[in-house]
Amino acid sequence: MDDDSDTDDHETTPESLLPYDSWAETALRQVVARALDHAAKYGLPGAHHFFITFRTDQKGVEMPARLRAQYPREITIVLQHQFWDLAVDPAGERFSVGLSFGGVPSRLTVPLAAVSAFADPAVQFGLQFRVSEAPAETVPEDAPAGAEARVSETGADETPPAEAPQVVQLAAFRKRPPSGGKE
Repeated sequence: MDDDSDTDDHETTPESLLPYDSWAETALRQVVARALDHAAKYGLPGAHHFFITFRTDQKGVEMPARLRAQYPREITIVLQHQFWDLAVDPAGERFSVGLSFGGVPSRLTVPLAAVSAFADPAVQFGLQFRVSEAPAETVPEDAPAGAEARVSETGADETPPAEAPQVVQLAAFRKRPPSGGKE
């Protein structure tokens, strides 16, 4: 009968009192920050390019009012051929970048907590994140004057890669039975 109780213990894993899911997401967001920081310092090597999806309604997201009106909830940007002033603020846990939308230069500032997906299709790497549903305060920012660079736009105008990137979903790591137990 003890064997039956051991089996039951393995089938019903108790809820963790430690926030492992949150810790894992925080650590994986740092992968995004490091990739962006590398691109800011050295450029994008080879065919690497980034698809970054983020919630535009989150606190701390700064973007021109016209873009916020066009993308009130979410937008995907592509950092590939032409972007400027990419910077990562590790202390503030955010990044900023200059992009063109419809030929109009714009500056975006995005907290890492607002990022819902990150992919580098060149190597089929991707991450997905949970983002809180709490709406943000609207903080529009004017486009920088005299900016000349241009980037690929995102959303409906961008053709997705032929092969979808592999996406690491944290659900795959949740509520696993402990290993090394009796069977």
